[in-house]
Amino acid sequence: MQSSHYAKHLSTLVGRREPFAVATVTRSEGSTLAKPGFKLLITAKGEVAAGTFGGGCPEGPIVEAAMQAIAAGEPRVLRIHLVDTEKSVAGTVRETNPNEIWVQTNCGGTLEVYVEPMLPTHRIVVVGQGGRDDVETALVHFGKLLGFDVTVVDPNPVLSEAPHEVIQSSQVDVDRLHLSPHDYVVVLTKGERDVAVLEAISRSPVKFVGLLASRHRARQDREELAKRGVSKEFVDSLRSPIGLDIGAKTPEELALAIIAEVVAVKYGRSTVRPSSG
Repeated sequence: MQSSHYAKHLSTLVGRREPFAVATVTRSEGSTLAKPGFKLLITAKGEVAAGTFGGGCPEGPIVEAAMQAIAAGEPRVLRIHLVDTEKSVAGTVRETNPNEIWVQTNCGGTLEVYVEPMLPTHRIVVVGQGGRDDVETALVHFGKLLGFDVTVVDPNPVLSEAPHEVIQSSQVDVDRLHLSPHDYVVVLTKGERDVAVLEAISRSPVKFVGLLASRHRARQDREELAKRGVSKEFVDSLRSPIGLDIGAKTPEELALAIIAEVVAVKYGRSTVRPSSG
């Protein structure tokens, strides 16, 4: 695969903010079509987005291993034995190492393949109301400080620190944002656009959506979302009040509490939340 083609396909996959894997031949022995440097770009759905190892025989099990690496978030080094039917069956039966793979083919060689999962950077998406908001400003600062990509969606943002991306809009375009399970959405719309924004986000695969609101307004928003047909699963998962209970009073403390909850969810830690009733 030419470097320009590789870079183009790689850029496309990164732009979609979807996980994928790069499988690279690092060593070959015997009769193999694939040589060191050959690459495959493999999506989380098991599709080969670009590249080839010279044929379908070795690619099938490599794709399966790549999907497992993406799911686990860990790289793997595979040894692919390209052997005849008898040796393939015998090797598969006796093999206990999942990284030793026996493939039925007439090549007769062996490939060593490094499979590297490429996962999107975790991102915080802050949806603002417009104008100065000290919580929004502090969230941008804390998010960048902790290594998140930070995107602000706001019709008129007033920020003292630039996020990685600003979308000046009063609407949340899910397709443009490429929202994924690696995103954490914080809604600071102060009532006027709560329901419209949350309804749009409900059509995305994000696992963390928080709304900064009073208990009364959060309850009203949940009721209106249910009336609009938004799934019960999404309504129940909405985090409001948002943020860990650290006794926050100032805007900066509120932002700290929100970021703390995001980090806890990122690492799979449970969060004790007050009742939203």
